[in-house]
Amino acid sequence: MKRGQDQHRENALSYALDQIVVGIGAKHIIYNAFAATLNEGDEVIIPTPFWVSYPDMVAINGGTPVIVGCDESSGFKLTAAALEKSITPRSRWLVLNTPNNPSGAVYSADELKALCEVLMRHPHVWVMTDEIYEHFVYRGARHVSPLQVEPALAERTLVINGVSKAYAMTGWRIGYGAGPLALMKAIALLITQSTTCASGASQAAAAVALSGPQQCVAEGAALFAQRGERIVGLINAIPGMRCVPPDGAFYAFPSVQGLLGKSTPQGKTLANDVDVMMYLLEQAGVATIDGTSYGQPGYLRISFATSMEQIEQGCKQIAAAVAALK
Repeated sequence: MKRGQDQHRENALSYALDQIVVGIGAKHIIYNAFAATLNEGDEVIIPTPFWVSYPDMVAINGGTPVIVGCDESSGFKLTAAALEKSITPRSRWLVLNTPNNPSGAVYSADELKALCEVLMRHPHVWVMTDEIYEHFVYRGARHVSPLQVEPALAERTLVINGVSKAYAMTGWRIGYGAGPLALMKAIALLITQSTTCASGASQAAAAVALSGPQQCVAEGAALFAQRGERIVGLINAIPGMRCVPPDGAFYAFPSVQGLLGKSTPQGKTLANDVDVMMYLLEQAGVATIDGTSYGQPGYLRISFATSMEQIEQGCKQIAAAVAALK
């Protein structure tokens, strides 16, 4: 499958075949990268909101997740000042996810340049850049890889990607990483001695997806842009909820802080975002994920990777449930 991967085509990144490792999903590469590099007590800097698996994978491998809060005022993005403050002699990795799950934040070239300037001053800190949602950017945003901004970081950067999002191939379980040779050899060793390899049939299918016509990806991005605009408008019309439009990925990440303290028809007080999540599931029949799970209390993640009809009906049910609060 490696011959079907083309980082250069979209991100101007070029790798030799032995600098690319294929796994059974992007998570597989991330986990094995931590397994290959972390010693007990090594720190991994993770900005909020984060994909829920990052901190757990760090902890399982003996590392210490260093959670850096990034709130709505910063666009849910890590700033250079916050990064500088979080770095210690034990820092091993910085994890960047752009476009971000769950917030939809997309780092600009200037924002990445500021972060890269900090990283250049700290050569012991490696960069893991999870770019699985790279094709889904909206509202004039453009995906930029940190290595496009600072190629000198290539010797300590692992680029993560896969086919589950852009090509809707989640169940095929194909992800891949590209990075410096020594790291990729270590990851490959762990994979070959544990899971052996990704399914040959899945690799063949992924190679066709990556090397074939890309019009379906552009069409998917256009659909998500329309759905994202629609769901944000519907959410912002609900009293007590507020949603910043996402620049990427396919999630809305509304604040539900305006609902906290209200009482349900059953007499339960909504004390936090987990309570709101459960209330919407039970009362409205709509599944969301609490922001606390992503390190960002007071918010919910709502996927718009579904039809416009489902989005409109779901938001209608949420609105009715919110209207029933006292």
